Amino acid sequence: MAETTQPAGLLFDIGGVCVLSPFQAILDYEIANKIPPGWVNFSISRSAPSGSWHRLERGEIKLDAAFFKEFNKDLSNPDLWQKFHETLRKKQSTTGAPSSSSSSSSPLPPLPQLDAEFLFWEMMRISRAPDPYMAPALKKLKASGKFILGALSNTVVFPDGHPYNKDESGVKGVFDFFISSAHTGLRKPDPKIYEFAIREMNRLAREKGLREVGASDIVFFDDIGENLKGAKKAGMRTVKVNLGRTQDAVKELEKITGLSLLEGSDRARL
Repeated sequence: MAETTQPAGLLFDIGGVCVLSPFQAILDYEIANKIPPGWVNFSISRSAPSGSWHRLERGEIKLDAAFFKEFNKDLSNPDLWQKFHETLRKKQSTTGAPSSSSSSSSPLPPLPQLDAEFLFWEMMRISRAPDPYMAPALKKLKASGKFILGALSNTVVFPDGHPYNKDESGVKGVFDFFISSAHTGLRKPDPKIYEFAIREMNRLAREKGLREVGASDIVFFDDIGENLKGAKKAGMRTVKVNLGRTQDAVKELEKITGLSLLEGSDRARL
């Protein structure tokens, strides 16, 4: 992020940024079941915009047995399975890394059978835990009073009475506003959801008696490249949060804000 001007607003994705990443649950599941790593994310992303996952995150369908049936179907799409292996072969041809299962001369491996419902709840379970680096940093940012803190997250709506409706991590309470895809009907990287976030930043700025907030006054943290591209197109500054590297993202936050957000040996060297 080349611009060094201190932002007025800080905008955060939730899963993989403020709480532990559901991608870790996916990777663990793939490894445990001998599924090529990357297949689940590939099938979800390539089923956009009408796939079951995307419709759930836009609040268009309920989280019920019908969803799990459709989700399982999306994860068992033979056309996507073939495209996934074609993508692997192209990557291996450019890197020179051989693979017996994905070489051009080898037959297509059998389509794996996944338990979509089990995988989904594992993703939700893991992402209940606050990130050990980012969560404390958010509390310090909140205590500083120097920034408008917002959340912009692709989410799902849990059934009434489900325990996951409770914010046990306490992460949501840190933010001045929280934009949920399932409640707005907009899902990252739809340009409209970034426009919505900018309007919310401005609404809070007016309430606090601050100057108008433009897109370039906002820094957005997310763990998905496509979401960051959408934010950048909207004019925001962006920071990529890599799986298992939230500590690096907090160090970047320290540089951006000028605040000390890590403690002890974890502190960034500025």
